[in-house]
Amino acid sequence: MERRADQGWIEVIAGPMFSGKSEELIRRVTRYHLARVPTQTFKPALDVRYAVGEVVSHSRLSTGATPVQDSEQLLKSVDDRTVVIGVDEGQFFDGGLVEVAEMLAGAGKNLIVAGLDLDYLGRPFEPIPSLMLRAEYVTKALAVCHKCGGPGLFTQRVVQSDELVVLGAQDAYEARCRRCFDPQEAEQQKLNID
Repeated sequence: MERRADQGWIEVIAGPMFSGKSEELIRRVTRYHLARVPTQTFKPALDVRYAVGEVVSHSRLSTGATPVQDSEQLLKSVDDRTVVIGVDEGQFFDGGLVEVAEMLAGAGKNLIVAGLDLDYLGRPFEPIPSLMLRAEYVTKALAVCHKCGGPGLFTQRVVQSDELVVLGAQDAYEARCRRCFDPQEAEQQKLNID
């Protein structure tokens, strides 16, 4: 991406679990860091799966990150000198993330936000879809379907829960293609066990 004067922008890396979103975020932020461009990376405080103060991909790539409670705390934590801001697991932020991203881009900052665009039922997982509409650059990442090896567009929950957010990785979720995705699978498994 080219940087011109004080012009900021928003990039979104969206897709299902296991599609390399965090890995791509780490790659992009690291590239700027190596070029001595001032960077900061943030993650939601509730995501403690691999580490508290780092963004860690499923393939174990990592970069330091500041955990924040919400979009307001993220905004307050951005240093004036920072040019590139990475945000992982954007779907766990409140709807204010869109406005915060707009404000920061308007102030000349470059934001790179990674997150799920669909929830485990295949519905839009806000605020990522709204942020995609406001972004200059959008990367739609696909995973490999855990059942057939096809293009994994969806995140399949394989444990039973009625909660929208269930933190987990391989033990709780799989990537699935359009044909293999079944949002009711975990509920059906529970009924078979009972």
